[in-house]
Amino acid sequence: MAYWLVKSEPEVYSIDQLKKDRRTCWDGVRNYQARNLLRDAIKKGDIVLFYHSNCAEPGITGLAKVVREGYPDNTIYNGKGNPDPDNPTWYMVDIEFQRKLKRVIPLAAIKLEPRLRTMQLVQKGNRLSVMPVSSAEYKILLEME
Repeated sequence: MAYWLVKSEPEVYSIDQLKKDRRTCWDGVRNYQARNLLRDAIKKGDIVLFYHSNCAEPGITGLAKVVREGYPDNTIYNGKGNPDPDNPTWYMVDIEFQRKLKRVIPLAAIKLEPRLRTMQLVQKGNRLSVMPVSSAEYKILLEME
């Protein structure tokens, strides 16, 4: 089992919406590095940290589980991507709500935690919407809940 962090603006798709929907596809990712993770690395059963970005208090808000591994992103057929189903450019996974955290783990607190100084989320210039989280980082983050 691996751990991942996925980012979403709460006005676009929030942890509360995932709780209501119970399950969703994680689509619309248009970054090749993140696409490669969705296509090749993220596996069924992996745990997802759900992160709210571009809001008053960015931070980790909840947990989800991967319930379907990478498959072609169906939004590519809307005229804005590669419409070749035999050679898709973009991928998505399906995730299922597990729980909201007891409290949001703010980005500011994550940045202050010395044991998380090498976490990809806090590295300068990192704007990926999907990123790996080590098991050690995952445990530390849950301690901060």
